[in-house]
Amino acid sequence: MSNGGKHRGITLLMLTAALLLAACGTRVDRIGADEAPDLSGRWNATDSRLVSEEMVQDMLSRQWLDNHRRQRGEQPTVIVGDIRNLSHEHINTGTFINDIERQVINSGEVGFVAGDALRQAIREERRDQDIHALEETRNPMGREIGADYMLTGTINTITDVEGRTEVIYYQVNLSLTSIADNRRVWVGQKEIQKVIQRGRFRS
Repeated sequence: MSNGGKHRGITLLMLTAALLLAACGTRVDRIGADEAPDLSGRWNATDSRLVSEEMVQDMLSRQWLDNHRRQRGEQPTVIVGDIRNLSHEHINTGTFINDIERQVINSGEVGFVAGDALRQAIREERRDQDIHALEETRNPMGREIGADYMLTGTINTITDVEGRTEVIYYQVNLSLTSIADNRRVWVGQKEIQKVIQRGRFRS
């Protein structure tokens, strides 16, 4: 084989290898948060955001809020407690709680205080300040604002499968309870139903 033929053969081989590598490579497309695709049909970031927005809006539109303002002459203070995942999926309830907290705080309708884990960290910081910080810059104990209401809830699922079709039914239940006397002042429920068509060769 001539040198020209060898060079053409090597070039063709390199081009083929490059095409194969390109075909096997990973492609990433950046999209907006509001455009998040539903690839698996499972609970995802879009579900968390939309459910938190709708449920917090409903909670803040109910009569308990006006009743509190009229009776106390001030806006109520809310804390988010335990939201349990009782579904068959692994759901990051921490992300859902963060979405709820953001909606509550940004509404400006109620006061909001940190949850248990963050409160403990802040209290530890105050103890450290008692020892190490200048007196004029210390933040003393005993000045926390107590919450008036605690928001708690559950995430539940029901699934139904027939052939390659699966239906997943999500039910999110939230309730707002008065810390003073255990009265439930608001109960909300949001339902999501997803129909998933599995491919012929997917398990």
